[in-house]
Amino acid sequence: MTIGFIGLGNMAKAIIGGILGKGLMGPNEIIGTAATEETCLKVANKYGIQTHSSNEAVAKEADIIILAVKPQYLKVVIADIMDSVDDSKVVVSIAAGKTIQWLQNEFEKPVKLIRVMPNTPALVLEGCSAVCRNDLVGDDDYHFVKELLESFGKAYTVPESLMDVVVGVSGSSPAYVFLFIEAMADAAVEGGMPRKQAYEFAAQSVLGSAKMVLETGKHPGELKDMVCSPAGTTIEAVHVLEKEGLRGAVMDAVKACIDRSRSL
Repeated sequence: MTIGFIGLGNMAKAIIGGILGKGLMGPNEIIGTAATEETCLKVANKYGIQTHSSNEAVAKEADIIILAVKPQYLKVVIADIMDSVDDSKVVVSIAAGKTIQWLQNEFEKPVKLIRVMPNTPALVLEGCSAVCRNDLVGDDDYHFVKELLESFGKAYTVPESLMDVVVGVSGSSPAYVFLFIEAMADAAVEGGMPRKQAYEFAAQSVLGSAKMVLETGKHPGELKDMVCSPAGTTIEAVHVLEKEGLRGAVMDAVKACIDRSRSL
């Protein structure tokens, strides 16, 4: 079994790192290509994989082809590889906004297609990926791809109709969280805390809070209430966030992200 990456950016490197770290495959079973020779050399040196100079070469050799390029480049990439893709190969796309039907139309023939929406915490093995497939992908191939995705975090099967929603709530949401962490740290700095320490306090609090949601199974509102003592400091802060429209702003941001994904 050979996995081929077309595109060797951050997400591709996260996937490669997870696969190798979990021992699911060896470096000799992974190949890739990128837009520049410099990127190919860096990835080859870091992970020990083989790289090629063309998309077509990767597609010919690989059993599973992972399209790890931006949505705007997919049309050109598919044109490069379509003659090298037959019914024995599985094509996995991680591009936002491009549906399975769109991919099928570009290949101009029946192709085994899996669509994935990962996110950047995959770089620290805490990713969250949504996965769906077309009817040509068998259970064995699908479960193998899911196992690869679970090497760097969680992977959940969703109907394709929810993929754009996944972009808003998971794919793009690390940026919202980073903004929140930065804002909390800025306030701590204003209060006199050194910046490095402020980032550590803010980030660890977000990490711990997220783990409480996932591991306790409690509703986020219940966990919030556990922190809000009567006439205490936390309820004062929550009051300000509610008054300033935090919930509405977050919902509007996620909706805008979903709408943009649908328009790609």
